[in-house]
Amino acid sequence: MRIEYHRTLIADRVRNQAFHDALARVVKPGETTVADIGAGTGLIGLMAAKLGAREVLLYEAAEVACVAEATIKRNRARACHLMPCHSTEMEDPPRVDVVVSETLGNYAFEENIIDTLADARLRHLKDGGVMIPARIRQLAVPVVSDRIHRELTAWDEVGFGIDLSDAREMSLNNAYVRSFSAQELLDGGRAAKVWDTVTLGSDRKSTRKGEESWRLEAAGTVFGIAYWWEADLIEGITLSTAPDAPRTHWEQLYFPLRAPMRLDAGESLLVTLRSRSSEEAGTHLAWTAVHFDRAGASKARQAMDLDKGWIP
Repeated sequence: MRIEYHRTLIADRVRNQAFHDALARVVKPGETTVADIGAGTGLIGLMAAKLGAREVLLYEAAEVACVAEATIKRNRARACHLMPCHSTEMEDPPRVDVVVSETLGNYAFEENIIDTLADARLRHLKDGGVMIPARIRQLAVPVVSDRIHRELTAWDEVGFGIDLSDAREMSLNNAYVRSFSAQELLDGGRAAKVWDTVTLGSDRKSTRKGEESWRLEAAGTVFGIAYWWEADLIEGITLSTAPDAPRTHWEQLYFPLRAPMRLDAGESLLVTLRSRSSEEAGTHLAWTAVHFDRAGASKARQAMDLDKGWIP
């Protein structure tokens, strides 16, 4: 059992407070019914119970469900009922007023929250019920620091007359969990743009694609793309993994370029990001960067793909 992973979740006070505050806005003591999907150790479901929810159904298919069961008993949470299965597997599930799910990763959709909450809205949520989170925005911005690029191209410096360029190629076709400072990003991170928005429960496509472009006001070199997300839990309560947001257990992602792109002032960079997630195949990521001159003509193009980064 990955209990240490769950410890990092419950130690994340920013995450915990955001979900507690969102639940506090929608739970009516003695009335509201809640489904906590992907309940883990049961923390969020127990929060709902402590806030006065009349009934809380905790769906958890992994081995950690036994911890949730013991925790429910220890806290004498009579309103809580463990469902030791994935919510999509539940036949004729009880309808609830609120569906809450914290099944987010460093890449927002790596735990298949789109498919899970599309099913939850269809089969678990009452008409007019509340979905937490409500929507997720994915953001990207060029990285202008060579810090991570130098780390990933250490293959070039091994020496001894040995060529490790094949391993280098694999390194540059992977996505990396990293934390960035503002000065490592274009315009201090203020240039970040939303390339994709998902309304959870309504959107059913777990294949995502989006693109954004940046025109540089001054000459600079781009080494990769930084990624993060923002989740609107409910109106007015947003959880973010941005570099300047309150720190959580999540970090940003780094999508490398195969080779740095040097852009002159007035030139632009177009980035396309694509992802596909499923329970069976995991998460596939691919990204493309195109360098355009001032007149809009393409000068260089690079295409990276996570499938090229892993040994079969």
